[in-house]
Amino acid sequence: MKKIVHYINQFYAGIGGEDKADHKPEVREGHVGPGMAFAQALKDEASIVATVVCGDSYFNENIDSALPEVLDMIKSHNPDLVIVGPAFNAGRYGMACGAVAKGVSETLGIPVVGGLYPENPGADMYKRYGYFLETGNSAAGMRKAVAAMSSLALKLLRGEEIGSPEAEGYIPKGIRKNYFAKERGSKRAVDMLLAKIKGESFTTEYPMPVFDRVDPAPAVKDITKAKIALVSSGGPVPKGNPDRIESSSATKYGKYSLEGINDFTSANGETAHGGYDPVYANEDLDRVLPVDVLREMAANGEIGSLHEYWYATVGNGTSVANSKKFAAEIAQDLLAAGVDAVILTST
Repeated sequence: MKKIVHYINQFYAGIGGEDKADHKPEVREGHVGPGMAFAQALKDEASIVATVVCGDSYFNENIDSALPEVLDMIKSHNPDLVIVGPAFNAGRYGMACGAVAKGVSETLGIPVVGGLYPENPGADMYKRYGYFLETGNSAAGMRKAVAAMSSLALKLLRGEEIGSPEAEGYIPKGIRKNYFAKERGSKRAVDMLLAKIKGESFTTEYPMPVFDRVDPAPAVKDITKAKIALVSSGGPVPKGNPDRIESSSATKYGKYSLEGINDFTSANGETAHGGYDPVYANEDLDRVLPVDVLREMAANGEIGSLHEYWYATVGNGTSVANSKKFAAEIAQDLLAAGVDAVILTST
């Protein structure tokens, strides 16, 4: 019987939620949590011999030490395959699963099967290091995800040929393979063009990324009368990070009052961002959020006023879906407050 090691986070191991996200790596014999569903799906062809558990925050904040420890735990059981997740759209969990997949693939040379929602930041960063089945955005899709992941895992363990992403359901790795087609490229291209002109369906051989196209807003007519707001993905928060905005893969944003703040210092502000050196931002948060300069401009009549709140989140690894959600909510709040223009700062 083939041996599998399963990697999961503290939540699926039954340890706890965010309050236990700092849980250090541990290994347990046999299957744990969703591993039971995998064990049933794998039947008598493969067995989960061990489950490695690590808290999402601990792993992402201590990756240099946590990853080698997790890899040692996996290696000690000499598995034929590793399963990570599924993490669905949980950002930090997805990043951890992806990093484990990369480590296992590069260091141990063992195949990896995982499950991620396509907009999970771990999908784009780590998709080429394993077969990540495309899942729904929440654990409501666990049964479907387990069935698909188990099926692909068994194909890998049997040594069967793995088909295309469309055929198998995994997120494309971005790897292109040469093959002999029945018709030359020029004819295939013309055929696709004709199908497109006729409104017929066709499948491109080179899919391109899709980005939102946003028309720019009209220019501010009179900046000296404009109400300006500050919004940032650089993680600027009040001292102590009261909303506990995550340093990576943020699931929330904060709205904070600027009342009484004319200048940031190390006593009243800091950054929650984990993607850059925070030293200089923590010394003077005006380097990320220029409140001091805008106060001077307002006093000098160069702008009308500074909005009484600032909005902040962390862009580091944050999913597109969450980013859009934050933006829509913040925009509605700004419109309701009569804000004329926004200065969006980053890192």
